[in-house]
Amino acid sequence: MIMESTPQSLTSSGTGKSAKMGSRIGLTQELIVFLLAIALFTYFSLTLDNFLSSANILNLIRNVAMLGMLSLGMAVVVIGRGVDLSLVAVMAVSLTFSIVLANQGYAFSAALVLGLALVIVVAIIMGFLIAYVEIPAIFATLAVSAIVYGLGRGVIATLDVNNVPDNLDWFLFLGRGSFLGIPIPIWLFAISALALYLFLRRTGFGRFIYAIGDNISTARITGIPVRPTIILQYVLSGVMAFLAGCVTAASVASMNMRMVNSTLIYDVLLVVILGGIGLSGGRGGVRNVLVGTVLIGLLLNGMTILDFSYTVQNLVKSTVLLCALIVDALLNPRDEQTSQQGDI
Repeated sequence: MIMESTPQSLTSSGTGKSAKMGSRIGLTQELIVFLLAIALFTYFSLTLDNFLSSANILNLIRNVAMLGMLSLGMAVVVIGRGVDLSLVAVMAVSLTFSIVLANQGYAFSAALVLGLALVIVVAIIMGFLIAYVEIPAIFATLAVSAIVYGLGRGVIATLDVNNVPDNLDWFLFLGRGSFLGIPIPIWLFAISALALYLFLRRTGFGRFIYAIGDNISTARITGIPVRPTIILQYVLSGVMAFLAGCVTAASVASMNMRMVNSTLIYDVLLVVILGGIGLSGGRGGVRNVLVGTVLIGLLLNGMTILDFSYTVQNLVKSTVLLCALIVDALLNPRDEQTSQQGDI
């Protein structure tokens, strides 16, 4: 008997081969990024006089830890086929809020709890707008970012830079201390990465996020609580931003809200995309964030030591981001479901 190949069977076969090929290419992309990071570290070590100095290494570690925590938060949202452009604003304003409360007489621990509560409230509102009102994530998070920054600069604080109160050695230890010879920011980044890895790979809600990112229509049909899970994504993203803010504020004993107007959010996107987490959703994980963070952290640190102007640094980062977006489009092409739903 001659078996006739149906279009559906051909499509399924082709999809399977493409998925396997995409998986191999994705692994190669991650490996290439890791090798580039090693090459960049070696090159800077041999050519830059101050690169291996203890002061620069500590500065690099702190910056990498902060960038990595923000990227972990962004990764959760991107895996669920979303984006969070409010990360930096939430980080800066929530810590400023805590510092201002502490300077007004509140216990700093209580002020931090209130700052975290502010983050969670903002994340829930933002997630509600995206999940229930169905505003595209890129517009909802951009609008919320502007609102949060406006409240921070116009209502919460009158100064761009607000200093942490004196006699808070326990808090400053988070940014300046070390344990077993390893700076505390790296420990916090590692613990955050491990916790997020276990959440994504070992819990039901973690698997729900992958399912929603892969195909939101199928996720609804199978009974996954899509809308609550989307809100959870943004809450997790906000919590990671708050932790990154704690490390930043503890490192310099202050919080500068001007960073909201910097290119930091694009650095975070660059880490996520370059690390191999596709914007089409449902792919990638913590390991991608780790390799992307190391490479971008080294690149930014090297350009700073080389005294590249702000404009040149932005040119380099924008070029790398565009190349990463092109690679992502080639490795994760639009499918029928993506076309119907629209992008982030």
